[in-house]
Amino acid sequence: MASINGFVRVKGKEPLFSFGVISDVQYADIPDGRSFLGVPRYYRHSIQVLQRAVKIWNNHRKLRFAINLGDIVDGFCPKGESLTAVQKVVKEFEKFDSPTYHLIGNHCLYNLPRQDLLPLLNFPTIDGHAYYDFSPIPEYRFVVLDGYDISAIGWPRDHPKAAQALRILQEKNPNPDKNSPQGLVGLERRFLMFNGAVGREQLEWLDAILIDSTKHEQKVVVCSHMPLDPGAATPEALCWNYDEVMEVIHKYNCVKVCIAGHDHKGGYSVDSHGIHHRVLEAALECPPGTDAFGHVDVYHDRISLIGTGRMVNTEIAFDSR
Repeated sequence: MASINGFVRVKGKEPLFSFGVISDVQYADIPDGRSFLGVPRYYRHSIQVLQRAVKIWNNHRKLRFAINLGDIVDGFCPKGESLTAVQKVVKEFEKFDSPTYHLIGNHCLYNLPRQDLLPLLNFPTIDGHAYYDFSPIPEYRFVVLDGYDISAIGWPRDHPKAAQALRILQEKNPNPDKNSPQGLVGLERRFLMFNGAVGREQLEWLDAILIDSTKHEQKVVVCSHMPLDPGAATPEALCWNYDEVMEVIHKYNCVKVCIAGHDHKGGYSVDSHGIHHRVLEAALECPPGTDAFGHVDVYHDRISLIGTGRMVNTEIAFDSR
């Protein structure tokens, strides 16, 4: 991974703006546990990681905003406590002095249906979509994708998008447990129920956004809960139709960086078109006394992720055109 511990800002080279990042808090008021692969998970400590993140972000020179890459509460949270748990985490984000832009993840949707979740997270959306874009300055545009647009979770069982997701799973994953990758080979291991896809309407919206960004000579940062490049993540963490999403993105030169969560160990890659992919380390997997969050300094020709604790510093330089 291209990283430097302890960046020194070049004199006179102040960033255009900066923003905070955190992913996969997955808070729950339950004892610590382990992932399917046996990795320890610290459900109660994760909200303390968020609390320290907000404190540091507020003490930092002014951050324009923060981005939460999804999964603010854990699927093991008792269902009767889901709303309270989500509200508790949201209150911590609200202590940040600037806006937070949220993404929804699978664990969010295990706890609450999207029609309840989106208002709690103040999604700046039209017609209930969980995808949107914003421009902190004219030169940069952020595009937030909804990877659970086509999903077997979060929608009513009779919803067309849930039905479409179940058809995909039936076709691609023969296991009775659709969260099991047993027998699936290579990139086919992504066809699990805890993943999802970007729908056709959203792909058309993305295409229109990138046309407009190209016209206005904007640099674009794409944010998604699920990773979009196999080089940056394990196959089991990839968006079902990451290839279709990247086919749209690769038509243009405006997208410089894709940021994701979901694959808790983190990752970094540069794809065949020179786009950088950074998957963020999870707050959930921080033992007490450790952290995983950071802030990003944005320049004309690069972004610098300055991580705290387990979040690795990453210098990303790109073509400034």
